[in-house]
Amino acid sequence: MTKSEKIILGVDPGTNVMGYALIEVKGSKLKIIQYGVLRLEKLGSHELKLKKIFERMTGIIEEYLPDEMAIEAPFYAKNVQSMLKLGRAQGVAMAAALARDISLVEYLPKVVKKSVTGNGNASKEQVAFMLENLFAQKLETKFLDATDALAVAVCHHMNAKTKALTGNSSGKKGWGAFVSENKGRVSGG
Repeated sequence: MTKSEKIILGVDPGTNVMGYALIEVKGSKLKIIQYGVLRLEKLGSHELKLKKIFERMTGIIEEYLPDEMAIEAPFYAKNVQSMLKLGRAQGVAMAAALARDISLVEYLPKVVKKSVTGNGNASKEQVAFMLENLFAQKLETKFLDATDALAVAVCHHMNAKTKALTGNSSGKKGWGAFVSENKGRVSGG
């Protein structure tokens, strides 16, 4: 692939249903490679769910070799245990990408929705509808977690060059790049 071509993996983390999507970017053109869900509700324990998430994310990464990963950040929930479990699911998916040196960016749900629909409070159905228009194809919306993951990938494509979201503008990855570009913001402790 040339520098203007890349594959983005979008993830909508969940503990019962996790959405994933892969898009190919060629210049300004986007193409859906694959999208779907990982069904976890029948697994007996949270530990088994985390193991399955890691295995499936690793398999997707090995099969499609994405250049970047974008993941939706957990949103505040009143139930602390649910929030903790969702954060663990997100962390395991992130670990699968980090283990293969794939750069990743986290986006708040409102940022994803606003990027795709222009409205940070849009419904899942509105997001899916806008994605159908963007890709000019009918999408399977039985599991809106898959279209949400597709929205995360599209959001990343639309916002990836924004310094405020990626943390750096040099294209370099990791904390080293952040520290070297932000010397006045980082103290020696």
